[in-house]
Amino acid sequence: MFVRTTYATGDPAKLDGAVRALTTEGREQLFGQPGFRGAGLFVDREVGKLMTGTWWDDEEALRASAERMGEVRARMLAGFAATVTVDVWEAAVATRPEAAGEDARFRMTRMDVAPSDADALVDAYENGALPKLRAMNGFLGGSLLLDRAGGRATVGAIYADQDSLAASRGHSAAVRGEATSRTRATVRSVEEFEVVMVESRPPSP
Repeated sequence: MFVRTTYATGDPAKLDGAVRALTTEGREQLFGQPGFRGAGLFVDREVGKLMTGTWWDDEEALRASAERMGEVRARMLAGFAATVTVDVWEAAVATRPEAAGEDARFRMTRMDVAPSDADALVDAYENGALPKLRAMNGFLGGSLLLDRAGGRATVGAIYADQDSLAASRGHSAAVRGEATSRTRATVRSVEEFEVVMVESRPPSP
């Protein structure tokens, strides 16, 4: 699968308007697109940050939706966003929850990784980090997204609530350190968000 992410920042006071637009009209537009497989919406209300991820069957479906969903995105974010960054990723490893409760939280780690080490990072996450994350209380699912040509990766992890997210921080830091030391990846940032929406769409029969 492939993933398109949008990372927007703006006035925190205007964030809820963008959230309402994305979870109503934006959601309806997505579910009408061929090859759409699911979406996540995550926010930091205090700072004024919003991140979306939309999942697609393949690169062809993702690219075919780009123009239409770009128009929708611009309209949905117009009243909030001062900055918008859109990226495209390969979903190298994905264990997404079918849904998440209203108290769920999301942690995102951004990394740089040499293209020659990308497969080693996939192995380190899938066979090293992910089993340890699954053992943590409240862990609901996680993913590793890659931009092989650009030498970038993001790891996302969803937890059931704020308490389980907070309790995981020390152990997650150790897991992160072990994985990066095995692959020479460099961590650029670690961010935490409230989960507004996580939805998966089953394949067409």
